[in-house]
Amino acid sequence: MTAFWLLKSEPDVFSWNDLVSRGPKGEAWDGVRNYQARNNMRAMKVGDLGFFYHSNEGKEIVGILRVISPAHPEAKDDTGKWECVDVAAVTPVPKPVGLDAVKANPKLSAMVLVNNSRLSVQPVSAEEWKEICKMGGVDLKALKGS
Repeated sequence: MTAFWLLKSEPDVFSWNDLVSRGPKGEAWDGVRNYQARNNMRAMKVGDLGFFYHSNEGKEIVGILRVISPAHPEAKDDTGKWECVDVAAVTPVPKPVGLDAVKANPKLSAMVLVNNSRLSVQPVSAEEWKEICKMGGVDLKALKGS
């Protein structure tokens, strides 16, 4: 069963367009230095889907990505403490969903993005996933086939 996630990146460091440019080989989601976020990546399975969220600038969900590798040691980490997954772009969100819209939607009041907005890698429930996809104009049927 597919699990859902939200991964945050500052667009001036690594943007949705950067991920799209990597193509099907994707990119390691590295640089995460928070144990809870690392543990969330450890829980990810190949095929899980996630929202790509532009933090700092924009503060909006702009794309959907797929986990393409299980958690593995991060190449840039000399301590051996940090792990990452590899992800690839699936589709842009037709109408990016801003943080204000998420916070204003009562169906999303329990979402981690609303209650622990600083966590860079976070789980998303199936209900939250469907609601955000609806808000962003994402065709869930087309997404299943991708």
